Amino acid sequence: MRLAGAFVLLTALAGCSDTLPAGQSSPPSAPATSSLPTTSASSPRSSPTTQPTQPTRAASPSTPRPTSPKPVGPVSMAIPAIGISRLRVVAYTGTADDRPGTRIQDRGVAASPRGRAGGVGPGEIGNFIITGHRVSHGRPLGRVPELRTGDHVLITVGRTVYDYRITRTMTISFRKPAEKAQQNAAVPGRPGVTPTQAMITVSTCATPEDHAAGNYWHDELGNPEHRINKIGVLVATRRA
Repeated sequence: MRLAGAFVLLTALAGCSDTLPAGQSSPPSAPATSSLPTTSASSPRSSPTTQPTQPTRAASPSTPRPTSPKPVGPVSMAIPAIGISRLRVVAYTGTADDRPGTRIQDRGVAASPRGRAGGVGPGEIGNFIITGHRVSHGRPLGRVPELRTGDHVLITVGRTVYDYRITRTMTISFRKPAEKAQQNAAVPGRPGVTPTQAMITVSTCATPEDHAAGNYWHDELGNPEHRINKIGVLVATRRA
């Protein structure tokens, strides 16, 4: 009986994991052996460490770039078919045949209105407008009505020549605002239309024709009712 009691006591001591012999320290915890990784909902996921890179430039929209600087310098006009050579063209902000433009024309040179109410510069997309006197102040545009389809107007800026070819004639009335707007339109004769090519309008008065018809009307600047406009398109650009 004594042997049996001792055996029971030893068995009980061996099965108790919290009780260790005196003087012995706790063994280190065994590493987890589960094959499934565990994650905590409250702990962020680790992300791979990457080396910092140089910032990249955002791709810019594809836009055409000029192949050469915009020409700068005095502007002159030549029209070989009617004997015009090196006629000075002076730009100003305004609309065709307004007061500032008339003052320029009265100096015996040609005027070129620019801006929202006027036109564009040589070689640019839109309507490059040139106006000048026909019967006074040296008559620089006296023979413009003689221009025919196919004749060339040469505009020189610095060392660049813009070659325009005449394609048609447009006669307008200064007494009809809708027709006057056609002269200043970005596409000559078609107000409100977006231009897609470089064009030119060479404009002068129809005074002899109006007087021959008995029409002596004129505005406060001396402009007769009708103006003759020779319209052309840019066909070439070259070095002077």
